[in-house]
Amino acid sequence: MDELQTIVSAISLSMGVAWASGINLYATLLTLGLLQMNGAIILPEELHIVAHPLVLSAAGLMFCLEFFADKIPGIDSMWDGIHTFIRIPAGAVLAAAALGEVNAPILLAAAIVGGGVSGVSHATKSSTRAIINTSPEPVSNWTASIAEDVAVIAGVWAAVSHPWVFIALFCVFLLFAAWLLPRIWSLLKSLFSRFLGPKTASVSEEAST
Repeated sequence: MDELQTIVSAISLSMGVAWASGINLYATLLTLGLLQMNGAIILPEELHIVAHPLVLSAAGLMFCLEFFADKIPGIDSMWDGIHTFIRIPAGAVLAAAALGEVNAPILLAAAIVGGGVSGVSHATKSSTRAIINTSPEPVSNWTASIAEDVAVIAGVWAAVSHPWVFIALFCVFLLFAAWLLPRIWSLLKSLFSRFLGPKTASVSEEAST
């Protein structure tokens, strides 16, 4: 039973940091580092580096930048676009490191799955934000951003403290993302074609004259 709990805890932490990194990498690092530094949790040795003052300072600075950038319509989508190349690789690395001392094939498998999980959570966040940005008011952006930050902090804590609960919620998220993402992409395609349609038509008319 203890061995099963150990395995579940390792999987929960690995997938938890991968999922959270896809939404807000810096909040993930800050949460892990502060919890480890204060003795609230005991991370695998490979993740102890997140509690180093330099890492915490860098994560804190970037979290502050993202906190404000993430609440400005348009800027948030540009920020998400740039972080496609940051969140997903970081999620893969953290997912592998969360397993501790295991053999190389398991580490590689964890990195592959972790990168995929980060990609799914990042795609869900960024595409949802793109839809929200079609609304002219900024309140929805602020609400979504704060909700994401809270979800990341609570999710990381749950992944460490309540692995069975986190895994159950994680499975629900994957099912929800599988249902939601195709619909969001269809809606985005419709919005882009509606936006570009009049421009394309005017260009065609100018070319014909």
